[in-house]
Amino acid sequence: MEQRRVTVIGGSGFIGRYVVERLADQGAVVTVAVRDVEKAKFLRPLGQVGQVTPVAVNVRETNAVARAVEGADAVINLVGILYKSGHQKFSTLHAEVPAAIGQVCADQGIKRLVHVSAIGAQPSAWSEYQRSKGAGEEALRAQYPDATILRPSVLFGPEDGFFNLFGALARILPVLPLYGGGKTRFQPVYVGDVAAAIVNALANPATAGKTYELGGPAVLTYAELMEIILEHTGRKRLLVPVPFFVGEIQATFLGMMPKPLLTRDQILSLKTDNIVAEDALTLADLGVQPTTLEAIIPTYLRRHRKGGRLGRASIV
Repeated sequence: MEQRRVTVIGGSGFIGRYVVERLADQGAVVTVAVRDVEKAKFLRPLGQVGQVTPVAVNVRETNAVARAVEGADAVINLVGILYKSGHQKFSTLHAEVPAAIGQVCADQGIKRLVHVSAIGAQPSAWSEYQRSKGAGEEALRAQYPDATILRPSVLFGPEDGFFNLFGALARILPVLPLYGGGKTRFQPVYVGDVAAAIVNALANPATAGKTYELGGPAVLTYAELMEIILEHTGRKRLLVPVPFFVGEIQATFLGMMPKPLLTRDQILSLKTDNIVAEDALTLADLGVQPTTLEAIIPTYLRRHRKGGRLGRASIV
């Protein structure tokens, strides 16, 4: 690849570890801007000695971001949160930070910038999460028009927070709720495919200024996803339709937990399908063949089976 020095902002998360590994495999020298360097040390062995370097960066401070990207040929922004907590606000991390990154990259003459957003990102979205993602895209484009924007659907992979969450809940709950009747459609995409798309986009100047929507090969309803989870965890649970307004009430209380299982904003996001638009540029346009859900999730959902991964009947 042409970009030999790459800064990955927010690179210690779910997507980040796969992106960093791919970049390292291609010989790039990778700086990983993170909040907690200690928690990001697992990234170092993904490359040769000195090839992957986590650095502490407060992304809310423009000067800190500028230092992190200094000397880079390319920058990848993976900063994102699923719920608000303390100083971690949607408006800050999803809108203000991309604008600051775009400004810094433009000022320093960074050759390539890839920004990961989300399907459904638009100012008129039901959920604040999606509205803030849409605002971030607009703010980024205003500062760095040639940024490549990628919008994935719900991600799956061994460390995911969706299939693992419901797999764990199926171990302890007699029923699983189907908010809105479970009719919301998703297009689950493998995290490894998203990482490949990011790296491919980075290396291809023709992707500059374009937006891509990333989804897997199958469109499935929320109800169908719950059935798949139960199948691969070997659980029999009732799937109970729950109206959105009831879900909002439940989520209001669950959202008060330090690490919420569910928030009201997430219920609001379920009111809109999370699938690739018919006229969108996709994984195929980035040279990636999407991986099926069935090829990956059995490899890690088995940990939620009765008896665990090894199926020992004495273990719950």
